[in-house]
Amino acid sequence: METSRSRSFFQDLKLREVNGFRVRKRPYIGNDSRGFDPIGAVAVEHSGEPSPPMSLSFCKTGKNANILAVTDEAGYVTLFDTRKKLLDLSSYQENAEKAKVTEWIAHENAIFDLCWIKDDANMLTASGDQSIKIWDTQEHKCIRALMGHTGSIKSISCHPSNQDLVVSGSRDGSFALWDTRCSKSAHKLCVPPLSILHEAHTSPGRRRCRRGKAESMSITSVLYLKDEILIATAGAVDSVIKFWDTRLLKTPSGFACPNLESSADEKRLHGISSLSQDLNGLFITASCMDHSIYLYDVLQIGNGPIKTFSGGRTESFFVKSAISPDAAHILSGSSDGNAYIWQVDKPQMDPIMLKSHDGEVTAVNWCPSEMGKVATCSDDFTVRLWNIESSCYSNTRSPSSMRKRVRALPRIERRKLFKDEPSSSKGNKESTLSNVVCDANPHTPITMPEVSTPESQKKKFSLSFEVKQDLERTPEAEIRSPSSVLNPPSSLKRKTIRDYFPVS
Repeated sequence: METSRSRSFFQDLKLREVNGFRVRKRPYIGNDSRGFDPIGAVAVEHSGEPSPPMSLSFCKTGKNANILAVTDEAGYVTLFDTRKKLLDLSSYQENAEKAKVTEWIAHENAIFDLCWIKDDANMLTASGDQSIKIWDTQEHKCIRALMGHTGSIKSISCHPSNQDLVVSGSRDGSFALWDTRCSKSAHKLCVPPLSILHEAHTSPGRRRCRRGKAESMSITSVLYLKDEILIATAGAVDSVIKFWDTRLLKTPSGFACPNLESSADEKRLHGISSLSQDLNGLFITASCMDHSIYLYDVLQIGNGPIKTFSGGRTESFFVKSAISPDAAHILSGSSDGNAYIWQVDKPQMDPIMLKSHDGEVTAVNWCPSEMGKVATCSDDFTVRLWNIESSCYSNTRSPSSMRKRVRALPRIERRKLFKDEPSSSKGNKESTLSNVVCDANPHTPITMPEVSTPESQKKKFSLSFEVKQDLERTPEAEIRSPSSVLNPPSSLKRKTIRDYFPVS
């Protein structure tokens, strides 16, 4: 366990760097949860009947960042406005009616996953009715249906740049690749898969459990990686992540699994409930059924996890985790009724607990645009919003940009550069100028170099630009001066009719 030795502000900022990438930083989170403020909670129910939420996701664009989509076991999609002020004294049902933007029935079965696409104009929903539907979020109209799986669809993910390409994972043990622009001629709404691979995660040589039942082949999570070529899949049968090249889906191109010090039988029981990746696609997290979250480096995926996080309880495949977009923190649900936040750079430190739910915390999500806002949902039929920005530093600038910052010289000091001062030697000038360039610390005063005009140039400047202020002007000079255009002499003024009729 690391000591609680205090660090400086700049050391904290340095620890939040992500391999030098200029990404939008999440707020810094210390090892104390006292500063976390729950924004509020809303109930998930329809016509007075509560329904457990299954998945949630904030909108991806900044203008709609306050909209949170929630799907539930009854097949509803509900949109909440998270900027509404939810009073603590109000009931969860009253808060839900106040924050609810709209809702509609999307499926006749539970919706296990959702995904915003096309600048939040469309939404993908994956359901237990073995279909994926594409919705117009404004009109609540289904514009496409992806059909081809023979089991409940547990996870979906879109191509990073071309959101017409979708990958899905199903309980039937297969994952499929879709192009939403392709449809059958007879049924324009129905879209078949481009390719589908069955039995992607199975244990070879052992198809039966002790009780004689076929062991689970379910694909629990899929990810379309940021390189736009590879797909990552995870299943319920083991803790292995498989990577597939979309150009050749017959066999996996790579594997990743934790180096567990356990027997093969114990490894077989540790499936993966969810996968997530950061905004730059540098890291992948895997929430495993051994109550641990493993962090993998995409560039060294074959070397196993680089960090391991523990503290929560993952007792069902509905418990999910998500890494923050800047890869600084990991948020996870838990079967003990709490949500947990870890610092990626301090895996051995105890996680921060978000205590509020009364049931198993399942899906979690980071708001990509509003820093410090996260959402969690639970089997207690509520969705809770959290604001963790109050306990964080307000300055979220990248340290690399702060180091390059050069403070401008004050106006009075800049004027000294053009004053005629006694000339100094060439060596003194070079040493003074080097001090100015090297001293970029904003906390130390900047000494200005004394720059003067050489004596040989003074006469030249004085002859060409010097103006004598005490020069007596003749009447001819005053007429030719530019000021005479605006204020001509009285002798040259053109007379008007008023000049002939003076006012008494």
